[in-house]
Amino acid sequence: MGKTIVNGVILTPLKKIFHPQGDVFHGMKKSDQGFNNFGEAYFSTINFSSIKPWKKHLRMTLNLIVPVGEVRFVIYDDREESSTYNNFMEIFLSIDNYFRLTVPPNVWMAFEGIGKELNLLLNIADIEHDPNEIKRVELTEIPYKW
Repeated sequence: MGKTIVNGVILTPLKKIFHPQGDVFHGMKKSDQGFNNFGEAYFSTINFSSIKPWKKHLRMTLNLIVPVGEVRFVIYDDREESSTYNNFMEIFLSIDNYFRLTVPPNVWMAFEGIGKELNLLLNIADIEHDPNEIKRVELTEIPYKW
């Protein structure tokens, strides 16, 4: 993980329970920090070395888990009132670095497929998808060295 934590972002270690007949990987309980409400859960994939460009949700809280492959998430805080204004946070999530990344509304996020095979992430969102609550910009519009 990068040295900076962005204000409002939560990184929660998740339990892995190993069993000879099949393992259990925890995701989220309603009593967990970061759980606000349930809107929808969806899986997304990202190809090796592909980068999905910057996106900012205006109302949605993301809860991101990577159970397969490895994904690098970069978060950028452009909230002028925030104590981490203009800071970046970088985190690599995978089965070997098994955490849930909670991203609050109003911060930018982009992510890159690091694993050479399938890279799968789960988002447990607090609201249903609404294209009107998302801002998007190209990778070059936020100064981060990929």
